[in-house]
Amino acid sequence: MKISSLAVPVALATTLALSVTACGSTDDPKAGGSGKVTVWIMKDSVTDEFLTRFRTDFEATHQGTTLDIQIQEWDGIGEKVTAALASKDAPDVIEVGNTQIAQYAASGGVRDLSDKVADLDGADWLPGLAEPGKVEGKQYGIPWYAANRVVIYNKDLFARAGVTAPPKTRAEWLTVTAELNKGSTQGIYLPGQNWYALAGFIWEDGGDLAVRDGKEWKGALDTPQALAGMDFYRQLQALGKGPKDSDEAKPPQADVFAKGDVAQIIAVPGGAKIVEEANPALKGKLGFFPIPGATADKPGAVFTGGSDLIVPEASAHPDAAYEVVKALAGEKWQTEMARTMSYVPNRTSLARVIQDDEGTAAMAAGAAQGRATPNSPQWAAVEATNPIKQYMTAVLTGTDPARAAKDASESITKTLGS
Repeated sequence: MKISSLAVPVALATTLALSVTACGSTDDPKAGGSGKVTVWIMKDSVTDEFLTRFRTDFEATHQGTTLDIQIQEWDGIGEKVTAALASKDAPDVIEVGNTQIAQYAASGGVRDLSDKVADLDGADWLPGLAEPGKVEGKQYGIPWYAANRVVIYNKDLFARAGVTAPPKTRAEWLTVTAELNKGSTQGIYLPGQNWYALAGFIWEDGGDLAVRDGKEWKGALDTPQALAGMDFYRQLQALGKGPKDSDEAKPPQADVFAKGDVAQIIAVPGGAKIVEEANPALKGKLGFFPIPGATADKPGAVFTGGSDLIVPEASAHPDAAYEVVKALAGEKWQTEMARTMSYVPNRTSLARVIQDDEGTAAMAAGAAQGRATPNSPQWAAVEATNPIKQYMTAVLTGTDPARAAKDASESITKTLGS
């Protein structure tokens, strides 16, 4: 899932594709010789300065190899990657959205990197990046970076209501939000169709959006666990004035929050910068905490968006491609990227490197409980029509939840089976 779909600034959405064309007789990137590695990166995933430093370092440590980094646009990237995977002249490494891997793997054009997992400390990977990269038991995608939603709150409004610390559990969250929801203050601005937030609530209650049934997928919004997640969403959404029939983009929730009378929103930390730009008086007055879970010992489950790295089967130089992946996914450049871009690193143990940044630290804490959308090649088609949004509005406007969930689940099953 591209990070821009998480409603962060455009500077958080770039695809990297590294295409290696070697002129020497060896594929060993450390063996010398003449080789040019071409790199595709999605626009704005990382800064030009980061890429320059990475290129310089990689070329210095891999004598005889040069990197040709090419920036790709998100618009139309699915078709472009699919065509590249089917060609005989594919890039050697491609950065892809973490929820796109199943679709690409289904084409048969992505190299299985399962034998590299241990070498890359895969046991420490964030589940929301690692799990969608694994299809039919094979690891096609190598986690690169992540981002997920947190709660951004107005410290002044919390203090005014006598709330001295962010809530740690769902029950506390509802209680605190009710205390904040008085007078002209909205306890939370939560539009009715923030389905990524709903997904986290459903996972926290042990449910899912869709599940595998043998070789087939079927919608699962009508299970008791998923219905419990929707009920929690309903309770929280009622503690504000968010519209029941639109999502966080209509109107832009950052603009609503910037007015200064909303205590909380659910967004990626970068959303705070947009709020401060709209209302400079709020600068320094915004705080962050992970979305609370059922118990205080860990945050709640969240949707993790971000990027993985894949190597096409058609790569002429898979060993050199892997060296690029290994460098980008390794501790040195994970640390550099986290500090440069305020991303969550691909490993849970690296959360320490961004602990001084309150928003990113809250995001990293939540990322440890991160999940991704169902790992079906057809999931993008579900999002295109998105019966989940329609289901949410139906429940929030009085339709029987069980009936609405059954209808939505049947729609999801039909799409996933097409």
